[in-house]
Amino acid sequence: MRRLLSLFAVPLVAVATLSTAGSVATAHPTAAFPSRIALPDGFSPEGLTIGRGTTVYVGSVGNGAVWRGDLRTGHGSMFIAGAPGQQKAGLKLDPQGRLWTADFSAGTASVHDGVTGALLARYQLTDEPGRIVNDLVVTRNAVYLTDSALPVLYVVPLLPGGRLSPATAARILPLTGPAASPDAFNNGIVALPDGDLLVAQMVAGRLVRVDPRTGASRVVDLGGYSVDRADGLVLRGRTLYVIRNLSNVVAVVELNADRTAGVVRREITSPALRSPATGDLLGSALYVVNGRFDVEPGPTVDYDVVRLPA
Repeated sequence: MRRLLSLFAVPLVAVATLSTAGSVATAHPTAAFPSRIALPDGFSPEGLTIGRGTTVYVGSVGNGAVWRGDLRTGHGSMFIAGAPGQQKAGLKLDPQGRLWTADFSAGTASVHDGVTGALLARYQLTDEPGRIVNDLVVTRNAVYLTDSALPVLYVVPLLPGGRLSPATAARILPLTGPAASPDAFNNGIVALPDGDLLVAQMVAGRLVRVDPRTGASRVVDLGGYSVDRADGLVLRGRTLYVIRNLSNVVAVVELNADRTAGVVRREITSPALRSPATGDLLGSALYVVNGRFDVEPGPTVDYDVVRLPA
C-alpha cells in the first residue's frame, strides 16, 4: 500500500495541543541542534510528531514501529516494536501525552502511552477494502483521520477531560463537495481556529476546508498555486507549511484571517529534502522526515529527519 504514494511520481496532466500548532521551545535555541538525525536503515518512515521538550516520534509505514529520539542530541531508539503486516502513517501527541497513530491499510487508529509505549486503545474505523487511513489531527472534542482512498473522515469522539471513548464510538463522516473528488488523495489534516478542518489533496493539488459536523467542503483559494504532492500539513497561527513529498518542496502559505484563502510567500527547498512526508515545528525550526518514496524500500535504504529554518 505504501507504494501508492509513489505511483503518482509522473507529473500529472497529473504532532501538541490541538496538535497542529507545533511545539514551541524558545528556551532551546534550535540553531545549535543537529541538522540531520539518522533513522534506522530500512525504517520506511511516514509520520512524525514532536512531543514535550525536544522529544520526537517517527512512525514506520513498513512495519508499524515507532522510533523515539531527542532533537537536541540526535540520539534515539525503538519505542514501539514493529511486526510484519503492521503500518503506522500519521502520528500526533494529544494534550494528555498519548500518542495517536493512523494505521494505514489496517483501517484502525491506535493510542499508545507517550512515555511507555503501552497500547491504550485501538479503534476499528473501517473494514472496507482498499482503505488508506493516512493522517490525523487531535482537537478538543475528537480525533479526525483522513482516508486517502475513500471520500470520508473518521471521527473518534473524546469524552470530557480528553478521556478516551469506548472502542465502539468511532464513526464515519461522509464528505461532500471537492473533498469527495475521485482520486483527490486526501492526506494531511490540521484544525482551524473556527473548528473547521483543512485537508491536503495530494493528487488534486489543492487544499480544502471541511465542516466537521456535516462533511461539506470548499476549496481554499491559493491564487492558482498548485500544492500537488501535498503530504503533511503544519499550522502555526496563520502560517501553513505544506510539505510536498516528491516535489521536495515545503510551501509556506500565509492564510487570510478567516482561513478561506492564502498566498504562498516562499518555497523552502534543500538538497536535504528527499521526498519529505510530514513534519512539525520546534521553536524557529521545521523538522521533516524524509520518506524517500522515489526509491524501493529495503533493509539498507537510509532515512533521516532534517531541520529546516521555519
